[in-house]
Order: sequence, then structure tokens, then C-alpha cells
Amino acid sequence: MTTKGKIQRIRNLLREKSLDGVLLRKRRSFSWLTNGRVNYIFSSTELGVADLLVFEDKVCCITTKMEFARIQEEELSDLEIEWITPEWFEGHQVAIDNLCQGKKMGTDMCPETVPLTAGIDLSKELAELSYVLSLEEIDHYRWLSQNVARALEMTCRQIGPGMSEFEIQALLTSKVVSLGIQPQVLLVATDQRIYKYRHPIPTEKKLENYAMLVLCGEKWGLVASATRFVHFGPISEELQQNKRKLLEIDLAFNLATRPGVPIKDVFRQGIEVYRKMGYEEDWRSLHQGGPTGYASREFLANLNSEGVVQDHQAFAWNPSLKGIKSEDTILVTENGPEFLTYTGEWEYMRMEKNGQIYLRPDILIR
Repeated sequence: MTTKGKIQRIRNLLREKSLDGVLLRKRRSFSWLTNGRVNYIFSSTELGVADLLVFEDKVCCITTKMEFARIQEEELSDLEIEWITPEWFEGHQVAIDNLCQGKKMGTDMCPETVPLTAGIDLSKELAELSYVLSLEEIDHYRWLSQNVARALEMTCRQIGPGMSEFEIQALLTSKVVSLGIQPQVLLVATDQRIYKYRHPIPTEKKLENYAMLVLCGEKWGLVASATRFVHFGPISEELQQNKRKLLEIDLAFNLATRPGVPIKDVFRQGIEVYRKMGYEEDWRSLHQGGPTGYASREFLANLNSEGVVQDHQAFAWNPSLKGIKSEDTILVTENGPEFLTYTGEWEYMRMEKNGQIYLRPDILIR
């Protein structure tokens, strides 16, 4: 879908809500509307340095004189825009006030934080507009997912005992940043830290036998997520059993993610297999993932989640058991999930379901 088509969808939304305009401040909103352009300086904040306002008759961009040239020439050169460029020391608020004064506005964040005196929070509705991916977005997502997965897998093949988690982090970071991929989440754990913590940030601890690498990489506003494991020497019998049981849980989530299925039903099917595998309560130890796309997770799925799975929507489920986790990014299709982070270059476990063979990532033994 073109940017003009997306602007039209926002205008349809503002008419539906009887609004005068919509203010977009989040990085994800900018990237979605512009088909992958970016408006951030700080990668650690959800807000950008260029705000977009969509009205019935025009689109305005507020950015400071300091940022104007780059945003105009490198991000919005092909879009008809009315520019408002305050000084850097003036900020955006006065310009927002002037444009929105006397108008009823929607916004992609809490209106009180803007602030907008006559505004409504459209963050949920605006995010939903981005769930079904266009063909261009799918092409971007395939490229991103493949390179996120390859970076993880290559790093697992290059690291060795004695390296610190920080060194592993640096090696993985260099591989993706060189491709213009920003690590949104990068976790590294070794040995007992894998068993103790579900979200382990890297530390100075040195690798002995076992490493987990987790990456959520962002490019064009899209986020691809994957996890891989490498073990030096034979693995324990307990870990052998857990990885096979997790394979059943992983496929339950991923194969249930079909067009038209309520997301809460997908979640219910996944945790039912936890129970069948003898780990009825383990799903409580870590969120199980959910829809992805322009966020590492659009929301964390649970038994009360609203909405249904849509064709050409992306998901990333991440079930886990003691010492092991599964995580890949999928594209929903009528013919079943397309595992976007499957490279065919890893070690895989095979399992047959409904007459079809599925290959899911194994622990790499070195």
C-alpha cells in the first residue's frame, strides 16, 4: 500500500471518529505511514523528532530547523507536506498547539502527555491499521528476518568458551548494525543464567558450555525476533527431554495461528499443550509472545486477548521451558505459517503434524 493509501485510511478513521485530524508522534507510526522511513535520533525512545498531522485537506510535519534538511531530503522528499519548523530550543509544543487549537484531534499516544485538551487516544486503532502487511512490507520483513536469523546463527558458530556475554553481545551487534539493523532487544545468557532468568541482559560472565542469544532487530520500522542456542559438548538428559517437549508447544502455537482464529484461542491451544507435556504452570514464567510487526510485540497475547489472526499478519511466539526457549517470526498465510526466520542453515528438529514435516531450530552442539 502506498503512503497516500495509508493517509486515506487515517482520514477514513478520523471521519469515523468525527475528528478534525490525527497527530502521529511515535516512531512506529512514522515508519508505517512512510513505508519504512525513520524519524528518530534516539533509538531507545518510542517518539521521533518529526511529528505528522493528518487533516482532511493536508498533511503537516513539525520538526525543528535543526532536523528539517535531513527529514525533508532523506525521509519525506516524495510526500506533499506543509512544514512547520520551530527552533530547536522552542520545541514542538507551541506548533502543535497552534495547529490543533479549537480542533478535536486523535493521537497515537495518551493525549494528556502531548498535551491535547481536546484529544482522544487512537493508539490501538492506529496500530491495528498496520497489522496486515503489504507486499512491499512483506519483502522488507523477509529480508530483515533472514538477516536477523543469520546473524544469530553465525554468532553462535563463532563464539567459544571463555568469551564474556558482553563480547558475545558486541559480536552479534556488529553483524546487524553493519546492515542497518538496529537491535531493539539483545539478550545473552550463558550456563546457569539461562535456567535462572527468562530475560537475561548480558553481563561480564564468561561462557563455559551453554549460551542463549536473543535478538529483536529493527529496520524500516519493522521488528524481527528470534532466539538460538549453542552448547559445547553433550547436553543433559533433562535438556534433551525439555527441547522435545518444547517443540510440541512451539508447533501448537505456530500452527494454530491461522486466519480467522481468535488470538485468545491460539493462546489457549498453546497452554493446553504445556499441560499435556507436564508443565501446566510454566507458561506463567514468561510471556508467550503475540502479534508483531512495527513493534517487537504489538501486545502480549493472553486468555483475554481481543482480535483475530489476519492473513499477512506477523506473529512471534516464544514459549519456554527450563533451560530452553523457542522464538521465531512468522507470517500468517492461508497455507499455514511462513517461518520468516528459518534460514535452512541451522540444526533442526523434525516433527510431523497433520501429514507435514516441520523443521524447528535445535540446540547447536559444538
